[in-house]
Amino acid sequence: MSDWRPRVFWKAAGVVAAEGGFAVQLDSRPVKTPAKRALVLPTEALAQAVAAEWAAQEKFVDPRGMPFTRTANAAIDKVADQHAEVADMLAGYGDSDLLCYRAESPAELVAWQVRDWDAALDWGAEALGARLLPRGGIVHQPQSPEALAALAARVRELDPFRLAAFHDLVLLSGSLVLAFAAAADWRDAADIWEMSRLEERWQIAQWGEDDEAQAAADVKRRDFLQAKRFFDLA
Repeated sequence: MSDWRPRVFWKAAGVVAAEGGFAVQLDSRPVKTPAKRALVLPTEALAQAVAAEWAAQEKFVDPRGMPFTRTANAAIDKVADQHAEVADMLAGYGDSDLLCYRAESPAELVAWQVRDWDAALDWGAEALGARLLPRGGIVHQPQSPEALAALAARVRELDPFRLAAFHDLVLLSGSLVLAFAAAADWRDAADIWEMSRLEERWQIAQWGEDDEAQAAADVKRRDFLQAKRFFDLA
């Protein structure tokens, strides 16, 4: 297997105003996406964050250290062309939202879910105009069409850049409501992430931590917080 990686050939990464926003340049040459489109971001702050990732590369380009660039590429090359499909896919999480499927025992876990998840659902009802109802067990029970329609309309309002970041917020948390809560700064994004891991945290409280599982959770937490920052900068 080849271990070829592109070399760093530039001395400086910068940002310039361009049609549709702000373009990232390397030594005054425009950066292109994998689909050969101009890497143009909607805000200067986001463009500067992307440029900083390019500036931080040393001898070889390491895409693993460029999460904002990856999300920007996805927004330009994929989400912009498939906006309706992506929005509808994410809106579908409302009908099976993590917050709605509750344990029926033990009592302590039930109490944790009522304390944290009911608060998030109450926020969603007020802020999003969509009341999702909790269910006992794991068997799917549809939510009201009116609530799902209200959530779907809000997802469709997101532009491609925010929708690309929102995609990660939803998939990492498993909850459309928590993704909206993070985007709207209902609570600190790190606290919202911990809400999405409530059942895992309860398991840890009972049985202790597993190093491998914790390492995987740390990666997801980092990705969630990066998606939140990208959303804000966009």
